[in-house]
Amino acid sequence: MKELDVSVFLAVFEEMLGNWLWIGLGAAALALVALVYVLFRDGGLRPRRLVWSEVVALAGGVAAVLVMQQVTHSGFRDIGGPIDWVLGIAIFAAGAAVTLVAAYAVLGLARRLA
Repeated sequence: MKELDVSVFLAVFEEMLGNWLWIGLGAAALALVALVYVLFRDGGLRPRRLVWSEVVALAGGVAAVLVMQQVTHSGFRDIGGPIDWVLGIAIFAAGAAVTLVAAYAVLGLARRLA
């Protein structure tokens, strides 16, 4: 493999996450729409809400890696070459990012309801 192709990464992510990939992408799209709504409604970011969302995001990243390990039926000792590490880190980052956006949106919507 001499060049990187997006379809190769998509195939690898789908192999590593199974149907959870599509569930995660759908959740990310929904969270993004909710985030845009909260940002427009509030007129910008709220620092306190952002900090709590960042704390929750760490748990989301860990959860994404644990889902990957469960779906692939492998353990951390089975991590092989560098691409396994890169994709594992990418899955952690994606899980954390989606959780950050979702947590901020949920906190913003819940604050308005309370």
